[in-house]
Amino acid sequence: MSETEANLLEEALNSVKEVKVGDVVKGEVLTIDESNQVIVGIENTGVEGVVPVRELSVNADKVADTYKAGDMLDLVVIARIGSDKEGGSYLLSQRRLEARRVWNEIEDKFKAGETIKAPVTQVVKGGLVVDAGVRGFVPASMVSDHFVEDLNQFKGQELELKIVEIEPSDNRLILSRKELVQAEREAKRQAVMEKLVAGDVVEGKVARLTNFGAFIDLGGVDGLVHVSEISYERVNKPADALKVGQEVKVKVLSVDAEKGRISLSIKQTLPEPWEQVPEQVAEGDVLEGTVKRLTSFGAFVEVLPGVEGLVHISQISHKHIATPNEVLTSGEKVQVKVLSVDAADHRLALSIKALQEKPTVEKKEAAPKKEEKVEIPEEDTGFTLGDIVGDQLKDEQ
Repeated sequence: MSETEANLLEEALNSVKEVKVGDVVKGEVLTIDESNQVIVGIENTGVEGVVPVRELSVNADKVADTYKAGDMLDLVVIARIGSDKEGGSYLLSQRRLEARRVWNEIEDKFKAGETIKAPVTQVVKGGLVVDAGVRGFVPASMVSDHFVEDLNQFKGQELELKIVEIEPSDNRLILSRKELVQAEREAKRQAVMEKLVAGDVVEGKVARLTNFGAFIDLGGVDGLVHVSEISYERVNKPADALKVGQEVKVKVLSVDAEKGRISLSIKQTLPEPWEQVPEQVAEGDVLEGTVKRLTSFGAFVEVLPGVEGLVHISQISHKHIATPNEVLTSGEKVQVKVLSVDAADHRLALSIKALQEKPTVEKKEAAPKKEEKVEIPEEDTGFTLGDIVGDQLKDEQ
């Protein structure tokens, strides 16, 4: 052997790398066996490796179309097969190497405070499973900033997620959407708050109902319509007049940017009921109305939508009553006569008894007067009782 040949042999031997578990190697596809396993020659080692179907990055039915002889693959060494005497080979994985790269990328994003995007592949008890290149999990409590009853609505959606916890050795990746939803909502809220001005009339959607009013979604921020501002007609419960999801037009009453409060009115976008009164109601008219409220001094009767008049207690009945509820009940339909109209001050005086026949009063016979005995004082007559008696005795003699 010449010196040149010896040098080339030495270089070749020195270039042969020792293969260890965990190493990242390059493998040239030699063939695909009957089990769809990919047989590769590990670069610079002189040994072969096997990549089982489960360790490839594609499904078994796509192996033949994906891999061809001569292709170079990046692989990670999982284990040694056989022994040196048997001319051993190595078990390799493409999928695990790709997963390792994904874990490294996710870990870098986690350290940098960045988010990731991943499609929801499965809805399970307790949350969502996403494909972030590796399996990720979003607990139900972290899906949104409020309780979500049906998580199936997210299946197939690509979500932007914050990395909460990462542990590659345990294949553990916990993600959250809650903080991002909160931040997005706050950004929208600020944008809407900056635009709104008292007096604006805008459109919104009923988001939720309470006993004291309705919260209207104005596109990123909720405003409150107090129950008294829902309608000109008296509304006992917001649910009696509105439904969740209903589109409504509202007027902005006030905006408190510091406290994040917006006061709204629905009724102030509607025609004012009392504007119609001069044309529809006149003194002397007889109308049908509904008793809305009873007070100690009378009854308020609604004669037009949003228009109530007062029947004073003295105008309820010809008979004396101590309180209106002795003869009236809330919700009762009654006939009333209009006594006076003052539309400007929203006052309407009504009477029920004016439409009722006045009961006749039976005259009682005067009791006979009793004779009164009057004693005349002695000084008024000028005579004493003894003088009168003495004179009578003289006459009898």
